[in-house]
Amino acid sequence: MKRTIYLPDDLAQRLSDYLKEHPQETLSSLVQTSLESKLENKDISKLLGLAGIVENAPRNASENAEDYSD
Repeated sequence: MKRTIYLPDDLAQRLSDYLKEHPQETLSSLVQTSLESKLENKDISKLLGLAGIVENAPRNASENAEDYSD
């Protein structure tokens, strides 16, 4: 698919500078990588678990959670 986009002058200059500093990348590869990152479905369940955020907390989990054991 081909698209025409508008970039403000400052962003266009930053893009040009970036591509000069990273000759292994092309405009196409940079846009594709950026879009993949932005549009991917992120599963944050592991992060929420690590943070201790749960949907169904047992008993009074907010009170003395360190004392609760099964």
